[in-house]
Amino acid sequence: MNSAPIYFYPNRMGRIVLLAMEEILGHDEVNAVLILAHLPDYIDHYPANNQDLKFPFEHVSQLQIAMESAYGPQAGRGLSLRVGRACFNYGLREFGSELGLTDQAFRLLPLPRRLKVGSEALAELFNQSTDQRVHLEVDEKYIYWHIERCPMCWERQANGPCCALAVGLLQEALYWVSGGKYFLVEEKKCIACGDSTCTMVIDQTPMS
Repeated sequence: MNSAPIYFYPNRMGRIVLLAMEEILGHDEVNAVLILAHLPDYIDHYPANNQDLKFPFEHVSQLQIAMESAYGPQAGRGLSLRVGRACFNYGLREFGSELGLTDQAFRLLPLPRRLKVGSEALAELFNQSTDQRVHLEVDEKYIYWHIERCPMCWERQANGPCCALAVGLLQEALYWVSGGKYFLVEEKKCIACGDSTCTMVIDQTPMS
């Protein structure tokens, strides 16, 4: 009997997720969530800051489930959204030069071009550095961010889209890329609901 494949984030990204959770929830609350997620080994022992692929998708998903269990589905996903935003800021410090988003040439591009190039760079980072798989579609109004292999809802079933961490990450990425504008990002499809991808739809017209 073949076992299900195991996919990973690099340790550095797992560390970023936990640091972002600690920023939003506080140290003691993160420990409580780790216990609830059956991941006590991470208490005061976050993954190393390296690119070794050793942080399983299953652990990312367990953390999302534990937050919803601890705070309720609506509040838990709201917190995951905030954690996702914090993840981008931590990730920018770790991967900013690699993404090319901190280059002056990028900052001088017209806004629509910045949105497209920034989204493509972020997708490429996940595709090259992790086992997560992302592909983009772009039309005149929307950017469609399709996650084909999603750690946020890995091996999970849900009644509605539950990858709020990814939505928050994209919200903050767009805020930073645009120089302080807010964009509507909605998860329209989710693998946990039986869809083939987790699809985030980004309206390219800023709300502010």
